[in-house]
Amino acid sequence: MMIQTTALPLQGLLLLQPQVFTDERGYFFEVNRNSELKQLLGDIDFVQESQSGSCQHVLRGLHYQLDKPQAKLVRVLTGRIFDLVVDLRQQSATFGQWFGMELCSEKKQQLFIPAGFAHGFLTLSDYAEVAYKTDQYYDPASERSIKWDDPELAIQWPLQQAPILSAKDESAQSFATAGLF
Repeated sequence: MMIQTTALPLQGLLLLQPQVFTDERGYFFEVNRNSELKQLLGDIDFVQESQSGSCQHVLRGLHYQLDKPQAKLVRVLTGRIFDLVVDLRQQSATFGQWFGMELCSEKKQQLFIPAGFAHGFLTLSDYAEVAYKTDQYYDPASERSIKWDDPELAIQWPLQQAPILSAKDESAQSFATAGLF
């Protein structure tokens, strides 16, 4: 597995681009090779993989776990999303800053999000499936959400209409009152 990594503007955030082999039959690439990931990401063991499917204009997030923070490795299996993170680590040089980028199934990129970030995404295509590995198990008691449209964060989502939200995301807390790391 040959992975090209690109450091992104927030401390510890990485874009991983695998080497993809194509021919007249289609393509092949290694999604995960633990030895190479450990070289790139350090001693992280992904213990859970989850997947979601969302129709266009669905916005999920901004989610994180306070007591059991999760590092995540996110990739899009089908479609396109605008993926977004907010650095909640008070000791980080990029604390309180956000970064967003488009991820799509065609490019086969993966976004590594260190523990201590809130994460969310907006579905840009008619439908998108997103898979993400985490280094901590999902813990409902530890789960928190920050408002997607928090005025202090001033996130510039590429919205074409009002987003479709879950009840949980509609009632999320502000950045000013959020639990931080």
